[in-house]
Amino acid sequence: MPRLNPVFSDRPQSIFPTMSRLANAHDAINLGQGFPDEDGPREIREIAARATIEGPNQYAPVEGIPELREAIAFDNQRFYGLDLNPETETLVVSGATEGLAAAFLGFLSPGDEAVLLAPFYECYAPQIEATGARINLVNLVPPHWQLDREALERAITPKTKLIVVNTPHNPLGKVMSTDELSLIADIAIKQDLIVVCDEVYEHLIFDGVSHQPLMTISGMRDRCVRIGSAGKTFSLTGFRIGYVSGPAHLITGVMKAHQHLAYTVPIPLQKAVAAGLRMGDDYYAAFKTDMQTKRNLMAEGLTEAGFDVLPCAGTYFITVDIRSVGRDDDAAFCREITEKAKVAAVPISAFYHPSQADAPHNFVRFCFCKKKEVLNEACDRLVNYIKES
Repeated sequence: MPRLNPVFSDRPQSIFPTMSRLANAHDAINLGQGFPDEDGPREIREIAARATIEGPNQYAPVEGIPELREAIAFDNQRFYGLDLNPETETLVVSGATEGLAAAFLGFLSPGDEAVLLAPFYECYAPQIEATGARINLVNLVPPHWQLDREALERAITPKTKLIVVNTPHNPLGKVMSTDELSLIADIAIKQDLIVVCDEVYEHLIFDGVSHQPLMTISGMRDRCVRIGSAGKTFSLTGFRIGYVSGPAHLITGVMKAHQHLAYTVPIPLQKAVAAGLRMGDDYYAAFKTDMQTKRNLMAEGLTEAGFDVLPCAGTYFITVDIRSVGRDDDAAFCREITEKAKVAAVPISAFYHPSQADAPHNFVRFCFCKKKEVLNEACDRLVNYIKES
């Protein structure tokens, strides 16, 4: 048989369906895969339903419907003071993952290099390697997952074309500081690099802190693309609506790849998300407050179970150091608690490149975007299991 593309065929299946299947097999509470257990605002879903009945249900423009692109520009101005032309500086994509793929395909050629900060969301590496580009890795340093300037500078060569920056960070729950963003901006400007900014958790930052897009830093407006997600912002992950913002020349590059991937996304869902992006501040405040309450609940429960809980400044993921409960193999521990404690999580080592022999194996990620009663039950199970084991 002909050999398949090793970029994909030689990798194991994604950690998320792997752990979800294990959770289902053992009737475990699934705190592994990051999806809410409640749908987002009813008014957004009602708009999608009405628009489906009323139509049209034919191809949308490849760039997205004007209504949503105007809402994306409005959103950028409203929260970050970014003045974007909706016709040339926005793009609607079929979920943030497709937006990332389109960006990498649009920007990278064989022989180019891209810098990833490890750990990183799992789709980055295969998408980049599928373009023929090479990855240079920079490890963030636990427990605060700091970015080291010298390590970043060492990773950049004359062939480096782009850096990927994820903040708020999945899987770590880290929010990059202004100093870290300025460090990246300084190096990107000096080395003339593009920065692909994965900002899908932009509205989930806690403790009174606000999200700062890298694009807002001086000199970065024309070298960043900013990727957002309606699925994350409105707890509607099944909608698969993402959006890309940036300068016209970069958006055109992403669009020309997007048209050969998803091509376009459903008009009714685009109309619904356009309305969502214009919802009042009360929605965003309540969304953030509710998730912060769940973070606190989960942190308290994990601490009671004996875990060393790392800081979580954003997203809906919280990380623990399993050495605090006498374990040192994150993958084995995730299987253990799924089968025996009936609570599923994911190992942080799954978010490193397969080539990284230095990846830590003592960190585990729990997802807390679930109903409070579900989180309470999960914490009780972990407390009881760890005490008995």
